[in-house]
Amino acid sequence: MFFKKKDLTCLKMAPLNYWEESSYFLVLLPNDEDILTNLIPRVESIKGVKIKGKRFETDTGILFLELNYCNADYEVGFYLSSFHLPEYYLRKTIFFKEEELQKLALCKRALTIYMPFKNNVKESYQLQLKLAVNIVPDSLAIMDESSERLIPMKWAKMTADSKILPSSHDLFTIQAVITKNKEVWLHTHGLCRCHLTELEIVESHQKDYINHYNLLNALGSYLIDIDKQVNSYDGIYIGEMAKNKPIVVTFVPWDIALKEYPKLSLGNYKDRINGHNTNTSIIFLYLNREDEINKKISKISAYDASWSDNPLIYVSDVETKRMKDLAIERFSYVRKYAQDKNTEINIKIGLLVDKQDNYEHIWFKLLEIKGDKFKAELLQEPYNIKDKHEGDINWFNIEDITDWIIYTNNLTINPGNVYLLED
Repeated sequence: MFFKKKDLTCLKMAPLNYWEESSYFLVLLPNDEDILTNLIPRVESIKGVKIKGKRFETDTGILFLELNYCNADYEVGFYLSSFHLPEYYLRKTIFFKEEELQKLALCKRALTIYMPFKNNVKESYQLQLKLAVNIVPDSLAIMDESSERLIPMKWAKMTADSKILPSSHDLFTIQAVITKNKEVWLHTHGLCRCHLTELEIVESHQKDYINHYNLLNALGSYLIDIDKQVNSYDGIYIGEMAKNKPIVVTFVPWDIALKEYPKLSLGNYKDRINGHNTNTSIIFLYLNREDEINKKISKISAYDASWSDNPLIYVSDVETKRMKDLAIERFSYVRKYAQDKNTEINIKIGLLVDKQDNYEHIWFKLLEIKGDKFKAELLQEPYNIKDKHEGDINWFNIEDITDWIIYTNNLTINPGNVYLLED
């Protein structure tokens, strides 16, 4: 007897999962403390957060708080549950010490905090961090279920307390599925809670997947940072290939996009029966202006021969300013480690480009700090500044900084991971 093969091409986009509709944090509990008893006073202690209402559902055990934060109203749910950290999360993290990982593996309880994000998704994410670190200050970690990321509590505390909003990169992750024949399927987690589509690159491979990863990361961040709606098939100028060839990308919903990949072996219809079948889109290219006008899409593989030429992927103006503000806010770490003569510190400075109203961001080696000024040596030859050359030494103001790196014996530290220096 022969059975007719099921036609999977009729699969359609499914409704969002709960962790895509709202942002879900599971705060790992270090002891048997009755967290719910002390929860409301701890929320009330958070600067800028006002409780407008509360209710407790006895049948579900969920406490709901109506909160106002930065002129936006939120309904946040809290509940306790038993917990076991999946082995997957322990394998993928490099930001915990071995003894911390052992404690995380033994954790049996968690406090779930879930909330829908408002239009300012970075503000919403920072609020959720504030709730987590203030309600369970002794926790080692937060499992961000929406982005499938394990967050160190030290990082969460620094980010929650900062005057600078989190980076768009903090709100989503990129995962790679790799087959034995080195085919790669890249896809994001966390963008749906930001009112966006998740993003994918299919038919990638180990040779170029790092460049594809960077492209995916840049596009996800762009969609968060841009202050306007971007739709499927809209062209997005995200970078440049060699010889100033623009990289213009777009995205197409998966149920339509897979028609362009009839022989796809990874990320195909079969792989989407039980997942990756909600609001997620595959990235394509527009190879020229005419293609963009006519909505003629091309696969990412169209540029496979050019990725090795070190393409330039843009960083948004929003992210550039955020990085600068964070570098200045956390400059105290540079001051501290500059006293150690065995520690090398590099500082990135924005220099005004000749005859243009923009800046070239260039790395310098820190030589000396005096008050709010520092002396540094230029480490590279500028592209568009004729009076500056590699080896030049000058004095600068702290306000000139756009980024910095501290090289210790064991770590490479930047403004985003300085929590690694905390005991």
